[in-house]
Amino acid sequence: MYKQRSSVVFLCVCLLASCWAQRAEQLLAQNPCSSKTICSDCIRTAFCAWCFAPEFNGPRCFNPAVEGGTAGCDEAYIFNPDNQRTLDPMFNKELTRARGRIGAGMESSFYEESYSSSSSTSMKGGSGYMAGGGAAFGENLVQIKPQRVNMKLRMNQMEKMTFSYAQAQDYPVDLYYLMDLSRSMKNDKDKLSTLGSLLSSTMRNITSNFRIGFGSFVDKLVMPYVSTVPKNLISPCDGCAAPYGFKNQMSLSNDTDFFDKAVAGADVSGNLDSPEGGFDAIMQAIVCQREIGWREKARRLLVQWKRTVRHLGLVTTLGGIVQPNDGECHMENNSYTHSTIQDYPSISQINLKVKEHGINVIFAVTSEQFKVYEQLSKNIQGSSSGVLSEDSDNVVELVREQYNKITSTVEMKHTSSDAVQLVYYSSCLGPKGNLKKTNKCDGLKVGDVVEFTAEITLKECPKDPSKWKETFTIYPVGMSESLTVELEMVCDCPCEHPGHHAYSESPLVCSGQGISACGVCLCNPGRFGKGCECSAHGGASLEQERGCRPGNASAGPLCSGRGSCNCGLCECNKLDDPLKVISGPFCECDNFTCDMNKGELCSGREHGECVCGKCACKPDYTGPACQCPLDETPCLAPSDIWSILRV
Repeated sequence: MYKQRSSVVFLCVCLLASCWAQRAEQLLAQNPCSSKTICSDCIRTAFCAWCFAPEFNGPRCFNPAVEGGTAGCDEAYIFNPDNQRTLDPMFNKELTRARGRIGAGMESSFYEESYSSSSSTSMKGGSGYMAGGGAAFGENLVQIKPQRVNMKLRMNQMEKMTFSYAQAQDYPVDLYYLMDLSRSMKNDKDKLSTLGSLLSSTMRNITSNFRIGFGSFVDKLVMPYVSTVPKNLISPCDGCAAPYGFKNQMSLSNDTDFFDKAVAGADVSGNLDSPEGGFDAIMQAIVCQREIGWREKARRLLVQWKRTVRHLGLVTTLGGIVQPNDGECHMENNSYTHSTIQDYPSISQINLKVKEHGINVIFAVTSEQFKVYEQLSKNIQGSSSGVLSEDSDNVVELVREQYNKITSTVEMKHTSSDAVQLVYYSSCLGPKGNLKKTNKCDGLKVGDVVEFTAEITLKECPKDPSKWKETFTIYPVGMSESLTVELEMVCDCPCEHPGHHAYSESPLVCSGQGISACGVCLCNPGRFGKGCECSAHGGASLEQERGCRPGNASAGPLCSGRGSCNCGLCECNKLDDPLKVISGPFCECDNFTCDMNKGELCSGREHGECVCGKCACKPDYTGPACQCPLDETPCLAPSDIWSILRV
């Protein structure tokens, strides 16, 4: 009878130990912090803290919100960095808010809150623009606030940042015309030469600080683009000048009379095929900043005027040119020197340089070409296209309409690496509380202030520690002004580096087989164990096996049944699929048993990722499989949406 009772008690104890061990495994799987065994892995897990106390028996990586704040660790030994954001007042200048503007015949009464009266500049004959091109006014205009922010971010802990944009009145405008001067464009050239004054007066109704320039293009001087017969390289057609790639006929200037003369004096030329040289010309006009005369603070407009259809294949191998375009400036004596050396730039190269230099490209084309260039505009940031009339009489109106279209919209972009995610929200011109997910606002007028909120999340720590400091910009498309973000990624712990009191390379620590960092041993190759006391060739005693179960349990599966116990530590099984990983101090975690939706773990990587058997959702999703978007707009009837917008 006694033996039977003893057997029953022993069986109950075993069952309780097994159940407790399984419950402990479940709790560990629900808490991703507890599976991290080194400090840097711990702080790369959202909301986890690390205890680097010399003598500590509990899990060193813990969630303070779940485990009583300190998990039994002395607060002096807890490393739990928060996101930080600091702002230097020097880079928090107020937005420019113009109160007046000089017009024809008016006195010099122009005033701006952000402009210092000590920076006076002479005015030209009361005509409403500055003799020096208005650089002084333009340099003091501020359209984005703040201008610089310093941040420290942990992985997957989102930080919000609010910034403002306002289009300043009388903001400088640089307008550069780029014209196809093959013979078919002669009548259009003659038309443009008479429109300089009209264009100037039209633009000065928008801004008193206006400059204009002019360049032309034909094509590459190789077959089959132009005739290489010697006499045709001198004069390819009656009354034609020698063909060329691109020429800067007139750098940006406020002298509209000279513009008329420069256009009238530019000779037309000839070629065999439809002119392809426009992309060469666009690239050089963008990157040759000094030669063209682009100002740092100005709305930069590049208008390409052409009538013939371009073959967008942009292939020069037929002409024997195989060297890719390098996207650099190659101008001598205002002429492009690499026309026969380098290929045409690709659309993606043009797009890259447009973004880099903040230039808006406007394609002025015929109705037959419009659909092609409308599609092209979608692949070049900040560009647009407009239809020329048969006699090109509407070119001035076209430029004005496109300018108004460009300036009535603000679209925010950024230059961060793939490690950093930015999501924008704004109420645009609506009530401030009605934020919606968008990086673009329309219908803006001069003086309108728009606030954006950026949710910035560090998604991963680059493998190269030299990339843990990153500088990127948030900028309005087509503008040279930007908000600079100096980002420091918090990807490791101070106690993992020499000089910290919790770091030691002494032979007296870790059995002389490793270094002590942040309270744990980092063992040499072939050694493991809490004190590096174990060899890869050793096994595990019954006492050591307790270390392979949660809570040092005496019963239950070793290493969750998914690994082997060596010297008191679990070595998790490696699966045939390298993308499937078992991890954790007791092999309790994996990245492949999370809830699925539509056949994908956590609804796919765009929605979330599987962390220790549980879906970690991206900021815009929730649910056990990250299947539910947080955006409620699709659930509202149209009347409900309008009621929200009208609040």
